Amino acid sequence: MALYTAGAGAILTPAQVESLVVRPVIDQAVSSQVSTVIQISTHDLRIPIVLSDPSAAFVAEGSEIPASDAAVTEQVVTPRKLAALSIISSELAQDSSPAALQVVGDGIVRDVKRQLDASFFKAAPGTTPDGPSGLGSLTTAVASNGGSWSNLDAFEAAKANAETLFTEVTAFVAAPATVLALSTLKAFATVGSNMPLLQQDPTQPVARTISGIPLYSSPACAADVVWAIPAERVLFVVRQDATVVSDSSVMFTSDRVAIRCTMRVSYAFTQPLSITKITKA
Repeated sequence: MALYTAGAGAILTPAQVESLVVRPVIDQAVSSQVSTVIQISTHDLRIPIVLSDPSAAFVAEGSEIPASDAAVTEQVVTPRKLAALSIISSELAQDSSPAALQVVGDGIVRDVKRQLDASFFKAAPGTTPDGPSGLGSLTTAVASNGGSWSNLDAFEAAKANAETLFTEVTAFVAAPATVLALSTLKAFATVGSNMPLLQQDPTQPVARTISGIPLYSSPACAADVVWAIPAERVLFVVRQDATVVSDSSVMFTSDRVAIRCTMRVSYAFTQPLSITKITKA
């Protein structure tokens, strides 16, 4: 595989960009793990939003079926550009081994997923300059846990809220300190009790769950807030034109190469009220 160190050129082929950058970002970013991922090749994605369903009714045999119309609107999602710039040595850029490419890909993935989660979980007003708006920009359901994390009542309220809107919570997400507080809850108030309230899944011993629903940890979340997210109502939209290119001209005097990655991503929340913001207070 040819690498270009004189002038701008593609350091990774489209297939390598997909395997080393795009797919790991989608697999590792918490924002994409808790959403429904849609990859598009167009400039925009138009999503139909059903405001009200057609009305069904029982009718006598042979009678006319009453007609009704669904109220439908449309949401247009335009992926926004997310770019990362890394500087590496010319020696590494000229090394076409899989290990060298993996080093480049891993660094880019870490930075990209960090920025994605930061914009997705950003607190109110939830907007990122030149980027997509996240959960903090929405009017969601809110459930209070009564001032402490001593029980999981608010989590059950969040599940019930989603079920009222004919969906279900598929993930809880919180900051690491909040996840720790929840993970160290004990099943019994007895002094010396060490049985955790959160039960482990034997098939995934390192995973955390609340009532069978995965609990994710993200430093991008605000303290003492847990998001209850139904994946089918949250879309993570990715354009299929991510690129990784190199250019040595800007770093000529230090014999280094600039590696630039660009990808276009946005989010769509098709029913914000099905999402619940669980607060400690």
